[in-house]
Amino acid sequence: MPTPDTIIIEARSWIGTPFRHQASLKGVGCDCLGLLRGVWRGVMGAEPELPPPYAPDWAEAGADTLVAAARRHLIEIDPATIMAGDVLLFRWREGLPAKHCAIATSDRTMIHAHDGAQVAEVAFRPWWRRHLAYAFRFPG
Repeated sequence: MPTPDTIIIEARSWIGTPFRHQASLKGVGCDCLGLLRGVWRGVMGAEPELPPPYAPDWAEAGADTLVAAARRHLIEIDPATIMAGDVLLFRWREGLPAKHCAIATSDRTMIHAHDGAQVAEVAFRPWWRRHLAYAFRFPG
């Protein structure tokens, strides 16, 4: 079973991977979900399910599919209790589905893949905290 340290080591090994929509290949390309999928493979083994193809604006369709998938495979926790190694889900406005994910590396930092950039470890600033909608822990 993964520890917070093994999750963070794996997530940090993705830093610098370019953003590529729907991809999940370390050093080649990934989006935020692809990063999470890759970290899962690195610490848990085979993915429990593969996502269907999705458009860049998939979350605007109204379904909270990212949250539903996280609830199937991760352990939901109170966002106020996040620790290093936890999965963070963000939504841009109240009432909209969550559409971005990251991995906490401390209570002040996180790793994510952002459109137009590359995987990076960034400060978990107040803007991100305001948009944090859900938090999950890897099983085990």
